[in-house]
Amino acid sequence: MDGTIVDSSDYHRTAWQKTLRNHGVELTEEKFRYAFGRRNDENIRNFIGQHLSQQEVDKIGEEKETAFRDLIKDSIKSFPGAVELIKSLAKAGFQQAIVSSAPLENIRLITRTLNIEGYFKLLISGDDVTKGKPHPQAFLLAAGKLGIEPENCVVMEDAVAGVTAAKAGGMHCIAVTNSNHKGLLSSADIVTDSLEKITAETVEKILDR
Repeated sequence: MDGTIVDSSDYHRTAWQKTLRNHGVELTEEKFRYAFGRRNDENIRNFIGQHLSQQEVDKIGEEKETAFRDLIKDSIKSFPGAVELIKSLAKAGFQQAIVSSAPLENIRLITRTLNIEGYFKLLISGDDVTKGKPHPQAFLLAAGKLGIEPENCVVMEDAVAGVTAAKAGGMHCIAVTNSNHKGLLSSADIVTDSLEKITAETVEKILDR
């Protein structure tokens, strides 16, 4: 969702910077690239310390997400072609799910604001799994709930961890270079610089391979 449907990376970066600074840690670009698309608990323990209790991790995670929602709530902007693709896939009869490491509150805020709630049969958040991307648990959970075999799923991702998770789960993957350059996403079936170039026919062709 973040980085694929909505242009939110700058807001996540600012929220992480503010939160980590409150805990004596500076966010580098390298750290942010690692964090994007991964679960908050993993990021917080990696950046602040493995010694933190779960209660402390949860509190810091909520601090970060509250900062993110405050920043983005009046500025949500979809990437070119993203909403149109979602609608065209629904029209073609594809079942769609959002699988994100983000909290459910974030997912609902974004889908409600973009008026795309009704196009998704399923929302999987970071709270639904115990292992974050690049582990495929979240994608496999979504496939299972939808009753679809992994080899019949096409994941759309922008994060390296997300592409790795999709392929580890035995799924097809379309990667868009919204937050990473093409070379880092090369394990995807298709790498594109815009979802404007992806259609329902593109997805059908991948599944027919």
